[in-house]
Amino acid sequence: MKEVSSVAAMDLGGNFHGSLFDMVIHAGFVVQLVLLLLLVFSVVSWAIILMKYFAIRKIVRENGAFLSIYMRSTKLSEIFPEAKKFHNSPLAEIFRAGYAELAKVAKAVRGNPAAKDAPDAGGQGGEITGIDNVERALNRACGSEVGKLETALGFLATTGSASPFIGLFGTVWGIMDTFKGIGARGSATLAVVAPGISEALIATAAGLAAAIPAVIFYNYYLNRIKGMTLEMDNFSSELLNIVERYYVQK
Repeated sequence: MKEVSSVAAMDLGGNFHGSLFDMVIHAGFVVQLVLLLLLVFSVVSWAIILMKYFAIRKIVRENGAFLSIYMRSTKLSEIFPEAKKFHNSPLAEIFRAGYAELAKVAKAVRGNPAAKDAPDAGGQGGEITGIDNVERALNRACGSEVGKLETALGFLATTGSASPFIGLFGTVWGIMDTFKGIGARGSATLAVVAPGISEALIATAAGLAAAIPAVIFYNYYLNRIKGMTLEMDNFSSELLNIVERYYVQK
């Protein structure tokens, strides 16, 4: 019994390291390199996950506050100064872009570039002969805001798809080293093979540990962004309808 336990306590190098930390420390160089790479992927992924969480929470809060002001106001000129206060709200940014373009078009049509104020709702109807410029400005703003929301999500997708294969590479390499050592020793008992294989399998576990949260939160944030994109499109359409109703000469 004593002889069996002494064999089980040994790996191909003569020592069996039972704890997870010890197995990582005494793993081969390539396996350690793979584990370090996966650690970097995991840390960056969690940083992105937390950053997106707080950013989306702030966006939802500011969108709600801006919409509250928007629904209460009767003139676009009253909303514009308030919209400047919401730096994290995509809806406020879209409104600012549309209103700024509306002001430029109104100035050009009136032939008075020095004018400082855009027309108010119901006050300058019939002065603008088209809304193409305003529509393009709203579309540009929507695209820009969607791009901001999707920033860094690509890294989560890359982590989710690549990490398992990186971990598998580390495992395959570790098993190769294990069998190479078996060939050198000429012994293939379970007590000899198990330590090396267990160290190699850590790489696969690390790959899955990095990939699973990345995939889950990538899909979660992608769905949230799709909802926000739909909200921005609806807001742009409503704002465009208001511009066409009160400002455009048909």
